[in-house]
Amino acid sequence: MTAESAQTLERGLRLLRLLADGHGGHTPTELAHELGLSRPAVYRLLTTLQEEGFARRDAEGRVHLGFGVLTLAQAVQPLLRAAALPALRTLAERAGATAHLTVAEGDDGLAVAVVEPSWTDFHVAYREGSRHPLTRGAAGLALLALRSGSLEPPLHLTRDQLQEGARGLAAPVRGLAGLEASVGVVTFSDLDVDAVGPLVLAAADDVAAALAHPKRTDFSP
Repeated sequence: MTAESAQTLERGLRLLRLLADGHGGHTPTELAHELGLSRPAVYRLLTTLQEEGFARRDAEGRVHLGFGVLTLAQAVQPLLRAAALPALRTLAERAGATAHLTVAEGDDGLAVAVVEPSWTDFHVAYREGSRHPLTRGAAGLALLALRSGSLEPPLHLTRDQLQEGARGLAAPVRGLAGLEASVGVVTFSDLDVDAVGPLVLAAADDVAAALAHPKRTDFSP
């Protein structure tokens, strides 16, 4: 790959990140300012992204992510699930509660991996693919904290928000560029935060390590 091609790719990826962060869309002028590029350069990038379905313009001319990214997201979810399952199994067995990995999709949280404990008499049945607003539930609050850059509190505790009688405890998965995720547990039993909290934090760290990209990969032939 030539230096010019690599620079164009890098600019295109930065543009996609801006579109992903802007839920109300951006004007080309705003994008040019954010990227430090000229408007013609931004228009050239947008033309390519629109042709591939990764960007779209609304009636007011604002630019949004295109629906082509959904295909990429659907392909990534099984990878996220496979990487998170070992840590979630350990968390579910040690905590005696249903463990889950939740990712942010816009203003919603999506459960992409769920593991139920094998030894409890009863537990919360939490379905993979479940979706809920980020403003409700421990997983959603952890995602909002991650989105805002807040480090406190490290754990988020809720009760009766997604299901009557259910208690939730979740922590953000930090250090993953471009991915907003949280790990948590949900149970109908009393939740000992002092005992379960460190397990949730450890699981979040384990998931982050499993999903982290290598520092450097050599793609030269």
